Amino acid sequence: MRHGSIPGASGRVRPMTLLGDPVLHTACEDVTDFGPELAGLVEDMFATMYAANGVGLAANQIGVGQRVFVYDCPDDEDLRHLGYVVNPRLVEADGVTVRGPEGCLSLPGLEAGTPRFDHAVVEGVDVRGEPVDVHGTGWFARCLQHECDHLEGRVYTDRVTGWRRRRVLRAAAKASWNA
Repeated sequence: MRHGSIPGASGRVRPMTLLGDPVLHTACEDVTDFGPELAGLVEDMFATMYAANGVGLAANQIGVGQRVFVYDCPDDEDLRHLGYVVNPRLVEADGVTVRGPEGCLSLPGLEAGTPRFDHAVVEGVDVRGEPVDVHGTGWFARCLQHECDHLEGRVYTDRVTGWRRRRVLRAAAKASWNA
């Protein structure tokens, strides 16, 4: 028997913002109101992430310029990490730098080899303002760094260089969703 509700079960799926939308390229504001609207936003974010088959989602990816992200992401040992962080700060990103395939719900169908550290620590709070610390390694560390980048107004293509960057940006320009 399950204990507690399934994240996103009471949320509504919101439209995804896509590459080029100004909200994706602007640093998000700290959350200051910890009322029911914030809890509703988190539920909507989970619902939207699951509907899009994602492993993480930042608030600005649904057009909300606030510092919130959700995740349901495995690490390299296939251990599932499920949660969210309000007002997250990437406080550690270290270890080996790994260039791995990275995609994004705001650039559907595209990916590029993107360098990320294989260890990350994010600090923030929950919807009640209580402290939260999230530690990640491997694929999950990549997810944490990716979502924190979104909240700073960056997308993964900002970290890609050379021919990889040219290729993914060319593909984005030609993508059907970029019409």
